[in-house]
Amino acid sequence: MSKIKIGVIEDEVITADSLCSTLQQLGYDVTEPAASYAEALLMIEEEKPDLLLLDIQIKGKRDGIDLAMKINESLFIPFIFLTANADEATVQRAKLALPGAYLLKPFTRDDLYSAIEVCLHNAVQRSFNITGESNHHGLNDALFIKDGATFHKVKFSDVLYLESEHVYVQVHTCEKKYLVRTSMQNYLSHFDEQKFFRIHRSYVINLDHLQSVSADDVLINGIRLPLAKSYQAELFARLKIG
Repeated sequence: MSKIKIGVIEDEVITADSLCSTLQQLGYDVTEPAASYAEALLMIEEEKPDLLLLDIQIKGKRDGIDLAMKINESLFIPFIFLTANADEATVQRAKLALPGAYLLKPFTRDDLYSAIEVCLHNAVQRSFNITGESNHHGLNDALFIKDGATFHKVKFSDVLYLESEHVYVQVHTCEKKYLVRTSMQNYLSHFDEQKFFRIHRSYVINLDHLQSVSADDVLINGIRLPLAKSYQAELFARLKIG
């Protein structure tokens, strides 16, 4: 499990440093702050944050709302506006960008934490469209899984296998197990079909963690899982066995 990475776009150095310190205290990973439209795009490309905290007033001709529109066009990263402006014109422009939240400065640590968690929750919900298929908005190389009151970032590479249990899917990693309320069919739309393979009605494995395979079962991180005959030939062909 890795920390959720938050990108900070703020042109006031003291404010940016204070914001980064607060985010680290809350347990998030934080990028080096960007101060302008161009710096933000470079930071996003290099750091691949999971969520952005975006000040509306930044350096240069293009402001934070312009950047948000660009993010919506091609980057698909959830973001929260930070601003000291509550005038009607700014609010109306900001609404068009569909932010995950709109925080007025000064805000409290609790305000910040709540806005981030709600924004992540909504991003995860939007990642399943009405047909149950995923569009991966803001997920990069990981899933956000809610455990208690907090969303945890779980890298696809750390997932050992998925186990279907009625209306739930158990996500097994080396460190712990997560329970997600969804069907296996819907949840699989998040995963790379070249890496994750169904071996049974109830099990999907990460082939990168496969240790051994027989006619009846497979070994994943020391755990034996059943291999159904209906999936055996395809698995053997994928692994170039026989």
